[in-house]
Amino acid sequence: MSSHHFVKDQQEPAVFILKGEGLKLEQISPLLEWVPMVLVAQEALDQVLSWGIKIDVILATESFQKENIHLLEEQYPVKFLTAKPENTLEEGIQFLLASKYFAVHLIGFSHQGALTLGEKVKLMDLTLMDGDWKYYPVKSGVFKKWLPESDIHIHGKEGMPIEIQNENGTLLLPITYATFIEVPEGITEIKGSEIFWIGEKVGSST
Repeated sequence: MSSHHFVKDQQEPAVFILKGEGLKLEQISPLLEWVPMVLVAQEALDQVLSWGIKIDVILATESFQKENIHLLEEQYPVKFLTAKPENTLEEGIQFLLASKYFAVHLIGFSHQGALTLGEKVKLMDLTLMDGDWKYYPVKSGVFKKWLPESDIHIHGKEGMPIEIQNENGTLLLPITYATFIEVPEGITEIKGSEIFWIGEKVGSST
């Protein structure tokens, strides 16, 4: 590891890989540049091990840990964290909070589950990587950002009214299951009464 890539712990958002299916290294390699804390769920482990990247924590069942104890030596200084598939996300988030990490990229987490994250959104800065899309929450109710000409996805409570302002004018509409908006190059501002999520396309899996 080159010296200019050394950063203090907790400065970089952790990377938490929940599922490896359909995931490619080039999709997440930009997140690994500054050597963040990397957590990997049991379901994604084979895929991630094939990439040969640094892993800090493996979340797995007790039986998996016993059957794969060799990983502690092969991937040293990796550690196991006991978790069942249904509570892997919860255990991983609690571990990060206890370790003073307050930002994390969730990889392989469906944006459709974003609204179930509840208090986690308030406690941490969460980014979801779902396929070719990156989602992040707008906690203040106001999103304002320069964007290239592109499509964005607005995800939130069904029927919640939002106001969109950019060079195209002002648009008022309710959020539906798939609210995709074409935005022109320049500043786009979006307002909503509750937390909503913005999805931006970050690459192609083809």
